[in-house]
Amino acid sequence: MIFFVIILLLVCGLLGLIILVQNPKGGGLAGNVAGFSNQFMGVKQTTDILEKGTWILATAVVLLCIFSTVFIPKTATNKVRDVRAAPTSLPMAPVK
Repeated sequence: MIFFVIILLLVCGLLGLIILVQNPKGGGLAGNVAGFSNQFMGVKQTTDILEKGTWILATAVVLLCIFSTVFIPKTATNKVRDVRAAPTSLPMAPVK
């Protein structure tokens, strides 16, 4: 159980970082790297890598959530208690 939670938190953190690195207008890391154009040393493919990483990590989150419901054992700790009105033995306070 702890394994799935730790892995899920790591994947969610990485997914958040990748999303924050991207620019919503298509620039992001691929926009300008140290003032160079998009064609410099393959920087044009940075958006492709970030987009693929986003899809892969999003798929991993979904699969981890599905697998965690299958593999995490269901414990019987949430039993409904039998609560009945028991007579109280406390004396009543005098009314003034």
